[in-house]
Amino acid sequence: MDKNSSQSNGQGPSTLLMGCLFRKQARHFVTYSTWKSLTMQNRMSSTSNPVAAVCQMTSTPNKEANFSVGKRLVEAAREGGASMVFLPEAFDYIGSSRDETLALAESLTGDTISRYTQLASKMNVWLSLGGFHERGHDWENDRRIYNSHVIINDQGSLAAVYRKSHLFDVELPGRGVSLKESAFTIPGPALAPPVQTPIGKVGLGICYDLRFPELSLALQRQGADILTYPSAFTVATGAAHWEVLLRARAVETQCYVLAAAQVGRHHTTRASWGHALAVDPWGAVVGDCGGGEKEGSGNGGMVLVEVDLEKVRETRRNMPVQEHRRDAGFYRGLEAAVDNT
Repeated sequence: MDKNSSQSNGQGPSTLLMGCLFRKQARHFVTYSTWKSLTMQNRMSSTSNPVAAVCQMTSTPNKEANFSVGKRLVEAAREGGASMVFLPEAFDYIGSSRDETLALAESLTGDTISRYTQLASKMNVWLSLGGFHERGHDWENDRRIYNSHVIINDQGSLAAVYRKSHLFDVELPGRGVSLKESAFTIPGPALAPPVQTPIGKVGLGICYDLRFPELSLALQRQGADILTYPSAFTVATGAAHWEVLLRARAVETQCYVLAAAQVGRHHTTRASWGHALAVDPWGAVVGDCGGGEKEGSGNGGMVLVEVDLEKVRETRRNMPVQEHRRDAGFYRGLEAAVDNT
């Protein structure tokens, strides 16, 4: 997670005006009750493109309360026409200490994922849940976890699991950011192939993975139309880097980028940046859920995005960046030349 455990403070015609407003109109967070009224007014769309719901919420150590928020978001998104719903990193909980974080962890067969599989089946909707605090392979001996991005299909079956490969071990003196994620989290062993979903082929990342373009390019080469980075960015790193990184990943891969986010204050020592974002293949922000500690009411919010795969194809056809890319050996040539000096 691009997060900390000791933190002081923290336009597009293809986007529907539901839950969170268009970037060109406003950058503000709309809670669930407002979302419900907007949904009833705007649920009908003139397009045949599939719709994705990119959500944000304010998780706490209370797993039951967090599930209640997640469930309402999924139900509202489905009512608004979404065929796939994206929840943020730590959708299950955000602990107030290392010990609490580990104590609340579950396996993929535990209660939390089981309830979401039932919800997906009941609502006939695909879910992106990431990252989930998954007990590690040697849990009984080492009490370490994976940060896992779980994809559930509309039949309630697990379609994919990606375990976060880049861990957030960062100290930023003066910015209130301090975390060594590797102290309790196991890095994932491999990338997951993009998953075919009703909105297109989705490539999976989690939060800090966003900073590594090698990952996004690898997923694009394997056919990804959409990249997703469920996150819990700190206020400090979010204000500086969140949007520019998401737009950069969209531009370099010519993919949609969908990034669900944690927002607001989770407990006394932790707050997140928010701004759940949707970016199109040209790099334009087409949905932004806003941020701010006071706006994280716990009820959650979302933006609905129509995913136009023809726009992906058109962008790549008009500017064929991947065709112009040289082979991997060309870019390593400079390293080889330096090594030979």
